[in-house]
Formats: sequence, C-alpha cells, structure tokens
Amino acid sequence: MAKDLILAVDNGTQSVRALVFDLDGRLVAKSRVPIDPYQASQPGLAEQDPQVFWDAVCQAVRGLWVDKMVNPESIAGMALTTQRSTMINLDADGQPLRPAIVWLDQRRTPGVKPIGGLWGLAFALSGMSGTVAYLQAEAEANWLRRYQPEIWAQTHKYLFLSGYLTYCFTGRYADSVGCQVGYLPFDYKKLRWSSKWDWKRQAVPVDDGLLPELVPPAGLLGEVTPEAAAATGLPAGLPVIAAAADKACEVIGAGCLQSDIACLSYGTTATINTTHEKYIEVIPLIPPYPAAVPGRYSMEVQIYRGYWMVSWFTREFAQDETRLAQARDIPVEDLFDDLVNAAPPGSLGLVLQPYWSPGLKFPGPEAKGAIIGFGDVHTRAHLYRSILEGLAYGLREGAERSVKRSHVPIRSIRVAGGGSQSPAAMQLTADIFGLPVSRPHVYEASGLGAAIDAAVGLGLYPDFAAAVGAMTHMGEIFEPNLANHRIYDNLYRRVYKKMYSRLRPLYEKIRDITGYPPAD
Repeated sequence: MAKDLILAVDNGTQSVRALVFDLDGRLVAKSRVPIDPYQASQPGLAEQDPQVFWDAVCQAVRGLWVDKMVNPESIAGMALTTQRSTMINLDADGQPLRPAIVWLDQRRTPGVKPIGGLWGLAFALSGMSGTVAYLQAEAEANWLRRYQPEIWAQTHKYLFLSGYLTYCFTGRYADSVGCQVGYLPFDYKKLRWSSKWDWKRQAVPVDDGLLPELVPPAGLLGEVTPEAAAATGLPAGLPVIAAAADKACEVIGAGCLQSDIACLSYGTTATINTTHEKYIEVIPLIPPYPAAVPGRYSMEVQIYRGYWMVSWFTREFAQDETRLAQARDIPVEDLFDDLVNAAPPGSLGLVLQPYWSPGLKFPGPEAKGAIIGFGDVHTRAHLYRSILEGLAYGLREGAERSVKRSHVPIRSIRVAGGGSQSPAAMQLTADIFGLPVSRPHVYEASGLGAAIDAAVGLGLYPDFAAAVGAMTHMGEIFEPNLANHRIYDNLYRRVYKKMYSRLRPLYEKIRDITGYPPAD
C-alpha cells in the first residue's frame, strides 16, 4: 500500500483534532475530540491534568480508523502542533508531578530578584527594567520555584505541551525549535537554548538538564513507540517529524511563506504574523517567534483577547441568537453576519479599542478596553460590528509597526482561525486594510502547516517552497471596497490611533484608584 498520506495532530485550547492530508493539501479525514480548556481552583488560575491531553490525542487518532475513513498503513509520517506556552512538570519516570499550567493562566510572581550585573545596568539605562520585571513575573518556572519548591525539586523535565506529547509518542525528551514560545531561557535569535551568559538565565533560571533536546522544524523527533501504537492504532516505528506551535503552523498552512504576505489569525488570541529570514523585534525585548520553517522567524503582534470578545458579546448580548442557534443546531456565530450587515461601515462612529487584557509595552500594563462615540442610534448590531472593526484596527496597527521595523510592505493578507469563516468579517478586514484578503482552502490551517513540515521532513517535497506551493491554495478572495476603505482609513488615522495616547492617563488613574489591572 502506498504511504502517501500525512497525519497532523493539532492540540488546541478547546479540542484535539487528528487530521489526515494528502500531498495536494486536501483534508482526507478528520477526527475531533472536545476538551475542557482548563480547571480553575481559584480565580485567575488555569490548569489541566496532562493525561486529559494525551487521552484526547489517542481518542482523536483512533477515531480516524472508525468506519475505515483511512488506513493507518497509508500514513507516511506524522507531526504535532499544539497550543503555545502550556507547561508540564515530569518526574524521573516521565509522569506528571502536577497539573499543567495552561497558557490562559494569569498567576504572577511579584518581587522576583531583579537582573543584576552588566545586564541589569544596561536595562536600567535603556529604560527596559520594567519590561524584564514583567517577563520574570509572568514566568511559570519562577512561580513554581517560589510557591511549590517541592514540585520543582522533583522535576526531571520541564516541557511545553508539545514536548510532553512528543514524549508520549516517542519516549524521547525532544521538542521542535518551532514550539519554543513561552517563558524559558531560549535564545530566539540563535534558535537554541540560551548561553549561560544570557540575561534570560538570570530571569528564568532553569537548568539545561530540565529542558528537552531541540530539533528544527522538519527534523526527526523520533518514532512511534509500541506503547503509543497500541494506544492510538498507529503503526509502531512511524516517523514523528518536528513541526511548530499552532500559530507558526497556521502561517505556512495559510501559504504565507513570503514576507510580504501577512497571516491574520482570528482566534482566541488575534494575531498578525509575517515570516522573515532576519531576526527583527517589533517591540524591544519582545522577540519574533520561531517560524515553522527552519532558520526563519515569525514576526507577530498579538491582541490577547482577540476573538474571545465574540464569546463575550455572545454571553452578554446575544441571548436571542443563542436560543435560535440551539434550535437550529448551528454555531451561534453563523447568525452574526446579519448583525454585521445591519450596521454601516464605521458603525456610525462607534469605535472600539480592543485592549480587554493589558499588554506589556504597547499597550502598556495599565491598558483597558474602550468604546467611544455612543449615540441614541446605536444598537447591538453597531456594537458587534465595532468589535470586529476594533480588532482589525488593532491588527492594522500591528502590521504598520512590523512594516516600519522590517521595511517590507505587506501586499496581501490571508486570514485563518474561527473568524475567517465569516464573509462579513473577511470583507470588513479587506476594507480596513485596503488590501485583498483571502482564507486558506481548508479551515484547519495549523494542521495543514504541520503536515507541510512533515512532508518536507519525510522527503516528499524537496523544500518548503515546493511543499507550500503544492499543498496550500487560496479560497475566496475579498477585494477592498474603496468607498468603505476611505471611511475606515479616516476613522483609523484620525480617531483610533489617537485613542490610546489620549486615554492612557485615565487608564493609569483608574488603576491607581481601583487596583485593576494590578501593578507589579
């Protein structure tokens, strides 16, 4: 039997998908298993039993063989892509010592010892001490060392979710370079663990012995063990190829290999990414992340709450649509395009700033969300449209910052993630950016990106240009409406871009009075 299919396992925040692609990028089979995103023992914490992830992966893969959707013997190899920045402590037997700390977790470690020596002096002189202190407070390892020292003392390996699942599949403590997005002593420029002289070793002191071996994207992580084969139904010895984190895989799965094609992700965290051969920091000390292509960087700007705001709107303002969607057995978001189309471009001057969660440098930690321009004409439709417009404004601002740093203009945009399924959101995005916008031919862009890594690693394509060219295809293209673009361009330049600087002093006063968001 010909081995001409590729398995991609995508462990997202709310589900695990086992996806089988052919060499033309067609989705041949799919099995999805929902998971609880996290458990919270107290407000702000987000944890999950690591076994939940592995059990869901096994169930999803086994689901492919039901009704003989695909024959496991036709699989040439597999790759993993996962949610980013979810951390797991393993003991010497490879067993979890505590629940995983999920990326949505908000715990912080105040009062971490500042960086000293020449690095500390350099940060003080450059005004970056606050940024470094923020990164130290965010690092899960620093929290574990302080508040659960007994767990830290027993930790044999400290892994991202991708590294944990790689261990479950292969029995090796290895992980892809492309999955290193989080608070570990990783050298983002050299794409390896930091040297002992790097300031990150002071900021997040994690010994090399606790960290996995790093393998570049398209490299061999290992082979499926007999134990993993029994749990999943995969052939023992199947090659496991290094891919990258979900956002990085989404970028190449959307066909954004050139630096002038931007990938917007309308997911829980909304992002704009461009792929570059040079290391470029959009914001000082905030690095570009490893791309799903070895030796390249994914320049990313995030809006942390992103399309979570659609969930917020659904919960607070869309009870009627929710009941109707339940009656029709469809996703409630399918009904929201009617809301978008019920309001004109620009929402009659209702302008939203999407800082529902504070940032690090821009927006700063004092930031809050804002909606201005209310009048008696405004309805839920205007509010919903303003949410989508505000997210697109924020991503356009991120694009402009990236272009200013890279000197590479963006000529077209691909959109992935849940929001890409809305034609109204796609058209609105094209109108705000003034650029053609398209979506990938398959919704599962991150899984396709992982499959592309596997295809190159298995030698099924000679390089990434060939693999991306053959396996990615543009879906529907949305051209900008120039009349709408003029409205949006005026609102963006004359209103939206001025909001943060004008409101920042008030945000700081709110924080001083209420204590929210908390200052370090």
